[in-house]
Amino acid sequence: MSKVIMRSLLALFLVPILISGCSNTNTADVDEVDLSDMEVTQDQPIKAAFDDRRLKGMIGIAENDYLQLFVDKETASIAVINKQNDEIWYSNPPDRDKDPIVSGINSDILSSQMQLSFYNNFGQSSNMNSYSDSVVYEQFSIEPIEDGAKVRYQFGTNERTAADLPLMLSKERFEELSGQLDGTGQRALMIAYRENAETGIYERNDGALTGMQLERAFQAFEDAGYTEEDLEEDRNELNFTQESENNRVFIAAVEYELEDDSLLVKVPTEEIYYTPDFPIHSISFLRYFGAAGTEETGSIFVPDGSGSLIHFNNGKTNVPSYQQSVYGQDLALLESNDARTNEVIRLPVFGLIKEESAMLAIIEEGAASATIRADVSGRLNSYNFVYPSFTVINKDDVSLQAEDQERSLPRFQEEKMKSDFSVRYVFLSDNDANYSGMARYYQNYLVENDLIRSNQQSEQLDDIPFYVQLVGSVNKQQHFAGVPYQALQPLTTFEQAEHIFEELTARDVNNLKVNYIGWFNKGMNHSVPSKVRVDRAIGGEKGFKNFIDYAEEQGIRVFPETALLQVHNDSGFKSRTEASRTLTNLPASTYPINRALNKRDRSKDPQYSLSPRYVEEYTSQFVEELIPFDTTGVTLRDLADVLNSDFRRNEQIDRIESEEISVHALEMLYEKDLEMMAHGGNLYSLPYLTDVINVPLGHTGFKIQDEAIPFYQMVLRGYVDYASTPFNLSTYLNDQDYILNVLEYGSNINFQWIYESNDELKNTSFDHLYAVNYERWVDQATEIYHEVNEVLRQTKGETIRSHESLEENVYKTTYNNDFYIIVNYGLEPVTIDGYTVEPQSYLTGGEDG
Repeated sequence: MSKVIMRSLLALFLVPILISGCSNTNTADVDEVDLSDMEVTQDQPIKAAFDDRRLKGMIGIAENDYLQLFVDKETASIAVINKQNDEIWYSNPPDRDKDPIVSGINSDILSSQMQLSFYNNFGQSSNMNSYSDSVVYEQFSIEPIEDGAKVRYQFGTNERTAADLPLMLSKERFEELSGQLDGTGQRALMIAYRENAETGIYERNDGALTGMQLERAFQAFEDAGYTEEDLEEDRNELNFTQESENNRVFIAAVEYELEDDSLLVKVPTEEIYYTPDFPIHSISFLRYFGAAGTEETGSIFVPDGSGSLIHFNNGKTNVPSYQQSVYGQDLALLESNDARTNEVIRLPVFGLIKEESAMLAIIEEGAASATIRADVSGRLNSYNFVYPSFTVINKDDVSLQAEDQERSLPRFQEEKMKSDFSVRYVFLSDNDANYSGMARYYQNYLVENDLIRSNQQSEQLDDIPFYVQLVGSVNKQQHFAGVPYQALQPLTTFEQAEHIFEELTARDVNNLKVNYIGWFNKGMNHSVPSKVRVDRAIGGEKGFKNFIDYAEEQGIRVFPETALLQVHNDSGFKSRTEASRTLTNLPASTYPINRALNKRDRSKDPQYSLSPRYVEEYTSQFVEELIPFDTTGVTLRDLADVLNSDFRRNEQIDRIESEEISVHALEMLYEKDLEMMAHGGNLYSLPYLTDVINVPLGHTGFKIQDEAIPFYQMVLRGYVDYASTPFNLSTYLNDQDYILNVLEYGSNINFQWIYESNDELKNTSFDHLYAVNYERWVDQATEIYHEVNEVLRQTKGETIRSHESLEENVYKTTYNNDFYIIVNYGLEPVTIDGYTVEPQSYLTGGEDG
């Protein structure tokens, strides 16, 4: 029997996303589900538990001591009433029908609660939303669950469309089909296709293919016996792509649950279904939850760098909207020439701050696959909004070349992200309705959930830490008899490091915390740490042990640095088997940035991303090798900073799984009672860290942003010690700007030094360390430390209660012990509460000030 192109004769199957944790299950092993068995409709009406006259059309479905949850039976929109201040938070703006700006699809999205993007077989992306692709067709259901409700959506319909007919027919094919039809069929075919006078090809007339005429066209093709083989033949002859919409059907659910003072919103991945022909790329939900209109004042909070505010209605519609991946770039997906160096989102949170209320959103599940997006009014509509999207399946393109022609084919992630996607929304009021209140709430949340721990070692000392990063040795090209070779260039031997400590101690610089870089396995860009061989160029194993003993006697805490996720020296490393793989099945590698040209320099040796499957093994080996040296701790160059996938065929490790592996590695180190200093400081690492260095005192500076805030610092303060980026490698124009910034953010001092001359770094891959000779900085560093220590020693162990902008260029930071610091970055004196703060100066007060 011929395979007639009729939707009614094609089986429509949906493949469910794997349940979180079933990492060994392959898509092909999952039972396929016929869509006809999963049609989504409202079988039983949902009953109201209570109501509110302000919410017309909505019924109350759940309530506790803090919140009430309502749902609209006609649109599936929700609303939450905060009982503390009687504020109503809507999933969709209640006055959206009056928006003078929004139009077309953007109007539909404004009424939707969930959006998804998906690919076709050609790698092209399309979008659907729960309003125009589900609610309009009444393809949704609402059912009560404990303390809330679940809404299930069916995106897309089973109706046949013009896209199911061939896009083109040759003159010969058209005449062949017509010859097998009666007069009615021939007329249907003539209406369905128009001859292109220039090419002689018959092209589908989509504008005429509606209603009865569409059905007649399908009947004509069926009567003529047109088969799938005929379609494939026509596609090859006329060189067109045929994308049928018959499998563009998706099912997803969202759960709303009240839990104490918050609303927990979850999209369970086991209840997301789609066809293999149309894999889902990403899902977003509650895009306009709490969206603020043009008449409201306030800010969007995004966690870029230290934290950032985007003020409502700031008019910046001529610059890109905000979007940034949580935990930074997945290097297995990095584009080869991408040289951007943005700050990173370390904490998976975002929020809205209004005049008398605020909403804090905490991403609890799926953070490693999340992107935070935000925009202001005036671009798409009249609202200011922020929301998360979650990647389900990644895609890359493989380029094929043949006969001077190049073609790109899509390559998709084999399996889906192994995590549900959930966000906890918290509603704040009164004195908590600001970013300080958000930071306090989030810090308490982390403490209660054991996601951050107190640093008792730091609290035992009176003075603040002075962080110094010492570079031991680097690789440098040398020559022997005119032949170039690589050798280690010592920059700070262990004995020279002791000399630096003696100079600092003589200047009363106390509480030294030392990050020692480039001490083993061939320098700063060391080989994989499966073995630890202390570099002889800086003192060897004996010198290192003596150095550790000396530091302990002097009360100096030494943190030797190691890279566990990125391989900077491929000696002993098998990139073919041990490196992560990209979607194009190449080893994941990153080339250094040519700072003069601001692009990747492919003439240099790359660094490789170690496959997550080897991380625990290498960490275990490193720990066993390190422990005999009796160090006080270790510095993690990348374990708290980088998070990479591995797309190796049939052995995929997605970013969610990679995060779990990094946590296991951190636990190995923690169980050995090692104090851990780290670059980065992503959320999942915080329970194990005592110190985080190179913490930004500001945001990336995207044009849509308006103001930097110390949100990250406010969350860490009192639990994890942190320090700024090294002053001597920063962009500060003078000491005073730096001092004011660290005082405002409650940050410790940080310098990066070498003992030898800066000239030793010329003609190396480290010439960006252009000003690191300690002798040029030690006096200046001493002065900065003593000035900052005099102030911040009064806040040791204290959390930050609040941070606020008093006026332009003037900020106040208040600690839990009532001590406060007011900094004035301006060029004119200001008067605050009767006190004068001089330009480029600061004022302290409170308990001891």
